[in-house]
Amino acid sequence: MLWLKPCSNSSRHKPDVVVGVPTLGLSLADRVARLLGHHRMVALGTSPKFWYREELSELLASVTTPERRKRLYVDPRMLPLLLDRQVVLVDDVISSGQSMTAALSLMRKVDVLPVAAAVVMEQGQRWRDALAVVDPSWPDLVRGVFRSTLLRPEGPGWTAVS
Repeated sequence: MLWLKPCSNSSRHKPDVVVGVPTLGLSLADRVARLLGHHRMVALGTSPKFWYREELSELLASVTTPERRKRLYVDPRMLPLLLDRQVVLVDDVISSGQSMTAALSLMRKVDVLPVAAAVVMEQGQRWRDALAVVDPSWPDLVRGVFRSTLLRPEGPGWTAVS
């Protein structure tokens, strides 16, 4: 996985903690954390545990599961690992911006401002507007490995969505 090698400018963010966004972002975050020399990462969750608190959650929607509204949680036991630290969020893809908006809103709720949000793929650009509605600085936090046009089915094939 060549893209996971730390890039020369990764030191400017100097993350102390890597936070994984469910679902595919969790395995990526673990790998990124280890490549940055951390022995662990912090996982956000969508499966409520009895010790989770509703006030430490955000409503979550996803382009891959639009019919299922769920919540994104931060484990309250992980807060000491996040507070007053340089945090980077990791997810596999950003498309509509809904998952990243929930993750960034959740971090804001616990008084954490991530220095970056790393994704493998930036799919289209509509995510930029979704993030900017909540906070104009958020689109600039996102760093993607590569970009892809957003596609939709049309007839026997696919067409690009503007």
